[in-house]
Amino acid sequence: MTLATEVKKLAESKPFYAVAGAGDFAVEKLRELPEQIQKLQSRREEIREAARDLPEKARLFAGKAEVYAKDFGDKAEVYAKDFPEKARTYADQFTGKAVEIYEEFASRGRKVVSKASGEAALELEEVSEAAEPAIATQATKKSSRTTKTTSTSKTTSTPKA
Repeated sequence: MTLATEVKKLAESKPFYAVAGAGDFAVEKLRELPEQIQKLQSRREEIREAARDLPEKARLFAGKAEVYAKDFGDKAEVYAKDFPEKARTYADQFTGKAVEIYEEFASRGRKVVSKASGEAALELEEVSEAAEPAIATQATKKSSRTTKTTSTSKTTSTPKA
């Protein structure tokens, strides 16, 4: 296969579209970043207040953690028995979600690629339209030269008897 065929095959594949969609999503989120930073900066005082309360909350949590640890020790066997089934359930949910996200990225990528190739096609059309008069002028000059050369060669050559 030629390189052009390989590139076309790659560009029309679902993984290609998924990567294009993921890239578009990343760009969208990066554009939202300045707004998110502003929101966090406006909450600076609120965060400082919460940080002042952390030592007291940590002491309360440490006291409760001892109670939870004793309770968990009693239930550890139950958790261990349920773990394989729950792990399978979570893995299935994760797989389903991953497929869903992949499909969304592929769909988004198709739209992005379609839009970009449509814009490129329009740009190419504009360039070719802009170049047409020059090409037509050159073609007219060439055809008039050919006509002159042809008519000149016809008049200079006379049949000998």
